[in-house]
Amino acid sequence: MKKINHDIVDISLSREGEERISWAEMRMPVLNLIKERFKKEKPFNNLHISCLLHVTAETANLIKTFITGGAKVSVCAANSHSTQNEVAAALVKNYGVPVFAIKGETADQYDGHVQSVLDFNPNILIDDGADLTVTLHQRLGILDKNLKQVIGRKVKTELELFGATEETTTGVTRFKALEKSKLLQLPIVAVNDSQTKRFFDNRYGTGQSTMEAIVRTTERLIAGKNITVCGYGWCARGIAARAKGMGAIVTVTEVDPVKALEAAMDGYCVLPVKEAVRNADFVITSTGDTDVITTAHFPFMKDGVIIANAGHFYVEFDYYGLKKMSSKIRQIKPFIEEFTLPGGKRIYALGEGRLINLVAANGHPADVMDMSFANQALAAEYLVKEQGKLQPRLYVVPDALDKNIASLKLQSMGIQIDKLSAKQKKYLSSWE
Repeated sequence: MKKINHDIVDISLSREGEERISWAEMRMPVLNLIKERFKKEKPFNNLHISCLLHVTAETANLIKTFITGGAKVSVCAANSHSTQNEVAAALVKNYGVPVFAIKGETADQYDGHVQSVLDFNPNILIDDGADLTVTLHQRLGILDKNLKQVIGRKVKTELELFGATEETTTGVTRFKALEKSKLLQLPIVAVNDSQTKRFFDNRYGTGQSTMEAIVRTTERLIAGKNITVCGYGWCARGIAARAKGMGAIVTVTEVDPVKALEAAMDGYCVLPVKEAVRNADFVITSTGDTDVITTAHFPFMKDGVIIANAGHFYVEFDYYGLKKMSSKIRQIKPFIEEFTLPGGKRIYALGEGRLINLVAANGHPADVMDMSFANQALAAEYLVKEQGKLQPRLYVVPDALDKNIASLKLQSMGIQIDKLSAKQKKYLSSWE
């Protein structure tokens, strides 16, 4: 085997990884159709694509799609605990992909892995949370480590960088801040904001995989339990719906009055965080923001409460603050820690406050990642086709691509829909 630069746990896990990749591929028909077209057209010939993504079986199929389209690809993890080590091994051994990802890697390893994929001087970045693109901006001297402005002007580099795509709400939020500060140096396609990603991946994927991870880890019955969901964006909507469907009594917290109103009209109790956590058996954060649950909230929680985070970064509930204020800490089982507060109250934190559906389970089902990664593949192709025409700002996935993905998904599900007649089209476009 040709020597491939990589940093993974164990190359001998590749056989198991290949089986997982193949199993996921069976449920990704839209991406497979795109891959077949890429095989003929080779849109990424002589290009390098660097990816910061959760290294899972579904991600491997996106990488295979890029390779089929002629690209060279390098990969690092989007979360220090989300890597499937066997998939990382299969990508290195079977596909010659430089992978820098280890489940449970340290913060220093994570930073080093991000730098490693940038060392390939990529033409396209595929991002999940914006760390890859932000790190590149730091390399170019545009930002310091605290994201404060150093140079607010266009930087000329020798890189032939077409742009980046972004998978998550968190990443899009960061890019909006960079764009507003006039620091963004390349075009970003906000894949997260396409309808076939946000409505399905965020709602159905996060909803199912989050509840699966919590049930798998805790082995607790959900029916009849009080569950507080912090936030009511697309991800939190999905979690609340799945919890309610399993028989839970769901309370929602929000800061946006429109979303709070929507939650109330969807049948949920809506309360401030301080009130919502008092009787909760489970507290699940999914906001994309920091300090949602702080050390000020823990004393109000009841003995035995279980806390999990489904947001991208581990800042949503103050895991380290909980650790500091506890008189006793013990590991109950994988991904469950018991924190005993002075006075004897016990709080159980899952997965060190990290993205629970990937830390303690396998992330979204392949059926829903099929659409998300179809968006990624077509967005990357869009960056190649529009190279030199796009400004350094945020772009949405073109509506035609979004609808094409939806049509292909319906086709794969055997679902047919009606089409507008000429008369109907004329009626809808007329003012009379």
